[in-house]
Amino acid sequence: MSHAKERHEKICLNCNADLIGRFCQNCGQENIEPHETVFSLVHHFFADITHFDGKFFSTLKYLIIKPGFLSKEYISGRRARYLHPIRMYVFTSALFFLVFFSIVNLEKNNKKDNKITEVMNVTQQRIWEESKEQILKNRKLDAADSAEVEAAYNAIMRVQRIVKDSTKTKEKKHGLEIEDDDGWGFFSDRYFASRAVYDSVQASLPANERDGWMARQVAYRNIHIHEKFADKKEFWIAVINKFIHTLPYLLFVSLPLYALFLKLLYIRRKNFLYVDHAMFLIHLYIFTFIFILVAIGLNELSDLKYLDWLETVVGLLFLAGFYYAYKAMRVFYGQGRLKTILKFLTLNLLCIISLAFLFAIFLFFAIFRI
Repeated sequence: MSHAKERHEKICLNCNADLIGRFCQNCGQENIEPHETVFSLVHHFFADITHFDGKFFSTLKYLIIKPGFLSKEYISGRRARYLHPIRMYVFTSALFFLVFFSIVNLEKNNKKDNKITEVMNVTQQRIWEESKEQILKNRKLDAADSAEVEAAYNAIMRVQRIVKDSTKTKEKKHGLEIEDDDGWGFFSDRYFASRAVYDSVQASLPANERDGWMARQVAYRNIHIHEKFADKKEFWIAVINKFIHTLPYLLFVSLPLYALFLKLLYIRRKNFLYVDHAMFLIHLYIFTFIFILVAIGLNELSDLKYLDWLETVVGLLFLAGFYYAYKAMRVFYGQGRLKTILKFLTLNLLCIISLAFLFAIFLFFAIFRI
């Protein structure tokens, strides 16, 4: 309840219902003056923050120390003391992916590695040039010895150019189909120099020998890939980076699917509705987000001196995470140890199979979106 001034009129401004107390018994709106003061706005701001924080941390405590407890409280109707699962899911998932995307960025790391390699090559070439000049300057060499030093330096430079050129893509042969020796194309190791060339070749063929719609899309994608990326490494880094940024959508799709698995596993438990299974998974997802954030933090700390033992702690934490999921299932569904273990293992097997299928679909779309 706010501390704003109550209106004297006993008519709800929201639904026009007659009022008895401070709150409308029809829609629940508080009967206060519509024009707020600056003080009341500031008060609302800080009250909402402290209200959210208080509920968040108290809910978080129960989520961590009592697996399955919050889900059981929710379906039992005891909800006022805890932060709503959807609000908590949105907050924790946003925080998780904000941290995750800031750490896992393969494209950024690859550019950094390329820059380091470029600096090292320039530095190495400068050292060789200075070494050659120093030898020619400080040692009394006859013409033959000087020529030998010059030839050795030129040989080193020639080898370096050959290695550098070998990493570049082949020059396109205009008007011809090009063989991709590395085989890093899109479902095919052959591609054309451009879409115009491909369309021209297709137009010259009889109608029954031309590529269908799918083959044509694959050919276009192959041309685009070889025009945009210099090599296989750069291509796959871009694909994986794009795929990583689809993970929030993958999780969003997986949740109702896993809820269906739970519904089938507990099909004889008529008192559990489909939404109840989904609510259980939402709490489990929230715990997983927080759990992985802790693991990421410990893993980063393990790179520091004398803290490498934290890698073992991270490994033990993942084992504890599996036990947490099993314990949450047992508490929420209230079945015995053996039944819960069997259903827990079955659920994990179904999740792994479906997750592999979802990964393949999202990876396919990632390739088409780069």
